[in-house]
Amino acid sequence: MRGQLQLSRVQAARTAAQFRPRQTFRLSQQVRHASTELKQEVARNEKVGDVRSGFTRIKNLLLGTSIVAVLGFGYLYVTDTRATFHQWLVPRVLRTLFADAEEAHKISNKILKALYSVGLHPRERGNPDVNGDLKVDVFGHLLDNPIGTSAGLDKNADIPDVVLGFGAGIVEVGGITPHPQEGNPKPRVWRIPSQNALINRYGLNSEGADAVATRLRQRLREFAYALGLGLDPVAEKSVLDGHAGVPPGSQMPGRLLAVQIAKMKETPDNDIDAIAQDYVYCVNQLAKYADILVVNVSSPNTPGLRNLQQAAPLTKILTAVVDAANAADRKTKPAVMVKVSPDEDSEEQVSGICGAVWASGVDGIIVGNTTKKRPDALPTGYLLPQDEQSIMLETGGYSGPQLFERTVALVKKYRTALDKGPNETKPEPKKIESAPKQAEKSEFQLETEAMKEKIRPQLYAPSDKSQTAAPNSLDAETKSSIENSVERDLKNLKPKTDSADKNTRDQSIIQIPDQHIPYPHESTPSASASRSVSSSASSASTSSSTTTTAAETKAAFSAVEPGLGAAPDTAEKVLSPKPSKKTSLSTPVELDTNKEKVIFATGGITNGKQALEVLNAGASVAMVYTAMVYGGAGTITRIKQEMRDEIRGVDVERSPATDARK
Repeated sequence: MRGQLQLSRVQAARTAAQFRPRQTFRLSQQVRHASTELKQEVARNEKVGDVRSGFTRIKNLLLGTSIVAVLGFGYLYVTDTRATFHQWLVPRVLRTLFADAEEAHKISNKILKALYSVGLHPRERGNPDVNGDLKVDVFGHLLDNPIGTSAGLDKNADIPDVVLGFGAGIVEVGGITPHPQEGNPKPRVWRIPSQNALINRYGLNSEGADAVATRLRQRLREFAYALGLGLDPVAEKSVLDGHAGVPPGSQMPGRLLAVQIAKMKETPDNDIDAIAQDYVYCVNQLAKYADILVVNVSSPNTPGLRNLQQAAPLTKILTAVVDAANAADRKTKPAVMVKVSPDEDSEEQVSGICGAVWASGVDGIIVGNTTKKRPDALPTGYLLPQDEQSIMLETGGYSGPQLFERTVALVKKYRTALDKGPNETKPEPKKIESAPKQAEKSEFQLETEAMKEKIRPQLYAPSDKSQTAAPNSLDAETKSSIENSVERDLKNLKPKTDSADKNTRDQSIIQIPDQHIPYPHESTPSASASRSVSSSASSASTSSSTTTTAAETKAAFSAVEPGLGAAPDTAEKVLSPKPSKKTSLSTPVELDTNKEKVIFATGGITNGKQALEVLNAGASVAMVYTAMVYGGAGTITRIKQEMRDEIRGVDVERSPATDARK
């Protein structure tokens, strides 16, 4: 049994061995057929995958492109001041989120500063000023447009480049006091939404001139570095001296930066010297970073400040500011303007301010500021809501569209007063009665003899002030010598003819120096006459045979200087020498004392039509403030477009939010 079992196992093994190769062949054949089908299936799947991946790639490309396009166009839209987003959404959101207008203003400036640091700030795109249809010349600069922003939007020069980017031709920062001061207690700003108006009593809160100067200097250094000039003082000086080809304040072609300065609240109102020193300190710190310096003597929220608009103190303050500005460490000096109140509008007050402007050498006036008055609501007969009526009772300066008509009238009044020139603010000079025998003499001889009669009494004045000797105390011999010298000179005068003038030009009596540059502060007629008198005094002292000392001669001419200042043309004709051909200058450099003073207008301007109206009234620049608070970053762009539409005669419907509520 056991043997049979073993035999069966052997046979089974042999049988398995016989059939194994055939089974292996069949399996390999099956695998071969299966692998072919698998490959075909894989190939089919790969083709389908390729098609699907192609569609996926196209879809992803389209999606990515769409996202980039949306972000790109969104960036261009959000950063474009023409977007209604800036006019309708942003101002309303800020007014809704922040009931306190000052807090809303502060947050807005912080956001704009942060956006500027990453290049996402709103700016005027499209360069609408490229056609030059709104260009205007101001202080020798050709501005892109005559629209400016008033001080208050950027009190401490935190975002001057942002505001310049809004498209204004002039941006004013400040007001800036010599040292930091908090201003008045909060709350100190209120909105009157139905009138698009504000009432504020900030009280000239400021970080101080030193802090602002540091900020402006850093801005200047960054600009110089961006131009590849470096960060050293030489690079700064290069930009300040205009070698960059742009105004050193704005650092942009066709734009100017104005810096407003003010006195400290604690400075005594009756100490004019201390007040002048406040302004001079600000000038010394800030002048070289500004294209225009604005002297604020019109804020209604600083006690006693508006009293400085009287002629005498104003002249003294402005003269000190002009002298300090002309001493700025810069090749081109900043222009100086004074900002006056809309409430001081009588003929006497306007005349006094204009007289101070001419006497001090100030370049222009900013007409308008906030007013202590409370104008009637617009439209006429409109009844303010109860809460706004309560706000109208707050102490402070009012600003809004209601001031526009007053601004236009004030601009016309100042334009008329300034156009009369400096002589209108001075007393009439005494007429010199000529003797009958002088009627047959030439005009030149008559003028010379008249001047002789004015000077002669002073020649006998004693040099010592303590002496009281009368003119007749001189001995007869000295008198005779003086008289003979004068008579001899009169006989030898050349006739006033073309040939005589030619001979004088060919060989002048007095040699003009190689350089004749008048001092910048000598811009009044009296100063001009004084220069002419002083240049002639030295030659007169050497040509005459008198024994009068230099001190006596100076005293003599000083005594008659007011008369000469009242008639500068006559004084210069008689006393000013003609230049010699031997000198490098063909004519002496004389300051133009009759140069037209510039006027900027601010107060109630909200649209292009109103801007054109104040410009036609005599202003060179129309400035806005409250309109930007309610209209947002696009206000400047909108006003300029409205101006162009008005010029072309296009009738454009204005929104109630930006209209003057007429």
